[in-house]
Amino acid sequence: MKVPSSRWAFLVGFLVGSCSMYFFLRQVWFEQSYPVLSEAQVTATAAGERPTSWRKEGAALINLLHPHHADEDSQVADMLFQRVRILCWVMTGPYNLQSRARHVRATWGRHCNIVLFMSSVEDPSFPTVGLGTKEGRDQLFWKTIRAFHYVYEHHVNDADWFLKADDDTFVVVDNLRWLLSNHTPEEPIYFGKRFKPYTKQGYMSGGAGYVLSKEALRRFVEGFRTKACTHTTPVEDLALGQCLEKMGVLAGDSRDTLHRETFHPFVPEHHLTTKFSKSFWYWSYCFYPIVEASPFLCYIWY
Repeated sequence: MKVPSSRWAFLVGFLVGSCSMYFFLRQVWFEQSYPVLSEAQVTATAAGERPTSWRKEGAALINLLHPHHADEDSQVADMLFQRVRILCWVMTGPYNLQSRARHVRATWGRHCNIVLFMSSVEDPSFPTVGLGTKEGRDQLFWKTIRAFHYVYEHHVNDADWFLKADDDTFVVVDNLRWLLSNHTPEEPIYFGKRFKPYTKQGYMSGGAGYVLSKEALRRFVEGFRTKACTHTTPVEDLALGQCLEKMGVLAGDSRDTLHRETFHPFVPEHHLTTKFSKSFWYWSYCFYPIVEASPFLCYIWY
């Protein structure tokens, strides 16, 4: 039976209207629950939120308190903050400190036990660690090598897991702790957005960030000490994955219990609304099946 065009118009209008109303109400709820704060408010006592207590040791900012809103139940998050210690190091550069890195420091970086900002040059006022490299994409693996060596030399016993992120990455650190709580830092394992070419077990996307256990960090440093690993390619994430594979570090599965990805290499709207062409490289790179959004359904970004 042929459906009148007016019914199709009504159905499409109903779906679009429902989705629009859902996102509008969700945005209102989000803004009421998590008001946008200035950097000064975030880093000090902000809107009833417990302030972050930083201690500066060298170029490291060490967080002594797990930040949370005063009226929320943070018992589990506070416990994990003590049990699953994460050192976050953020790859940045002199020209990105005010436009990008300071926002990391004022937002998700506060949830790390220790946060370090790795740059080509030292800046004690920020602070940043100077790695003695040049800037540019061809320097990314050199910066990564030297950053992990610095972390191992100065902070290996101060944390259990070691997260690398870029200065345009956003990380929900409490969710990351929940994932890592199922593992021990003595496991030679690392997690991230898993790609599959050029290595047997795959490797983790640099843009999505990746996190190494303490044992994985030790083996990475040992790989360069013994010359099992070398700087063979400027492609940072692939080179790191190849080195870790040689050193017997497992590429872990970071998906949740419903097999949903927890690390994402693109901005949220690309994952939520973009239909990737079948010829797009992402299809052949993803280790796990890609689940695309349907234009007739409302999707939630967790």
